[in-house]
Amino acid sequence: MAFKSTLFLSLILCVVSSDALNDSPVIGVLSQSTPSKKYGDAYIAASYVKFVESAGARVVPLLIDQPDSYYEKMFASLNGVLFPGGGMDDPIHSPYGKAGKIFYDLAIKSYDQRGDYFPVWGTCLGMELLVRITANEDVLASTDASEVSWPLQLTKGFKDSRLFHAAEQSVLNILSNENVTYNSHNLGLTPTNFSKSSALKSFYRVLSTNVDKNGKVFISTIEAMYYPIYGVQFHPEKNPYEWESKSINHSYDAVKVTQFFADFFVSEARKSYHSFSPGTLDKYLIYNYCPVFTDSYFEQGYFFNVSSTLREKLTY
Repeated sequence: MAFKSTLFLSLILCVVSSDALNDSPVIGVLSQSTPSKKYGDAYIAASYVKFVESAGARVVPLLIDQPDSYYEKMFASLNGVLFPGGGMDDPIHSPYGKAGKIFYDLAIKSYDQRGDYFPVWGTCLGMELLVRITANEDVLASTDASEVSWPLQLTKGFKDSRLFHAAEQSVLNILSNENVTYNSHNLGLTPTNFSKSSALKSFYRVLSTNVDKNGKVFISTIEAMYYPIYGVQFHPEKNPYEWESKSINHSYDAVKVTQFFADFFVSEARKSYHSFSPGTLDKYLIYNYCPVFTDSYFEQGYFFNVSSTLREKLTY
């Protein structure tokens, strides 16, 4: 399996390097329901938008509660999608989960049918959604990993991954030795539950683990073996952009790690050649919305009223 995975990685790099990259990537960030309706029906924390923009991509907010045709159109137009973190205990049955599964299924189907490269990135809740979709069952366990930053415990063979194979040694040293990955979750995927699921074992490789406050091991970084699908249980976007928690590391090294992950994800999006119809992109961009200072667990947020009028405007 190791030889097959390494060979597959080499073939991907060879094919992609032979083509001109897309230097105008546009990434969709999936919204989710707001805990209250103070600002709107749905939201995206602004730190995810800044995370993507810091690496040279533009952002389109993806609205929840839309018809399937909307998500299919967005998939054909975008160069990747990010599933952000959030506070839901059961993302799979939410509007966020429904939309996420559509993108997940389309990314796999299009790659299998025509080699169409479309990266999917899941952060915290987003990673939990990915493993729930892949396993087709609830494989998550309770974890005590809230309000804390840790180094990663990188697994054997992590350098054979797409995510880490080209990482500078300085970045790997920071990730392995410094408290630079911020965790804020009470659910996670344990190695035991991963091993019990044939669907997960055949789909993902585990790149790092961590130990929670009670000594329970959980998986903190995954990537799909044969598709550009990635998940992290921690929050790389928070180091430069969020200040509410005193446990977030804002050091130079922590910000360097954030930039590594942002650069990698956007570099994956540059391998996608989807595009919007001429003259249509501007009306979808996040620039059409103003961030709001929330004075909450994230500093700024974008909020959306998901009305039938808005659905019609953005779907057709």
